[in-house]
Amino acid sequence: MAKKNKTVETEASVEKFLDGVEPEQKRDDCRAIAKMMADVSKEKAKMWGTSIIGFGNYHYEYESGRTGDICAIGFAPRKSNIVLYMNGVVENHGDDLKKMGKVKTGKGCVYINKLSEIDTKILKDLMKKSLKN
Repeated sequence: MAKKNKTVETEASVEKFLDGVEPEQKRDDCRAIAKMMADVSKEKAKMWGTSIIGFGNYHYEYESGRTGDICAIGFAPRKSNIVLYMNGVVENHGDDLKKMGKVKTGKGCVYINKLSEIDTKILKDLMKKSLKN
């Protein structure tokens, strides 16, 4: 039996979720990131699972045969940082990430503390590149 994905698109309110983000600076940064992602993707924000705000839809299939859907780009405010989900960015655009400012990377995501610590022009460019992947 195929394993069901935990992170799926929901009907939950993005605005209500963002209203609950603390502290205020992180909430403001998340609203700014949401606007950037909406502008770049031309998609409406949707909740994916309980804490990811995503834009667009990406269907994937692993070599193992497992398939699923996830947002094309997205982000999640976490306690210690904001996680950016941008397909292919970590693997293919490391030089841009280094130029962007104070970031950390995981296997497929980028972690930022505050928008004021990064170059948002580079961030927007990486969002565009991610959507092309």
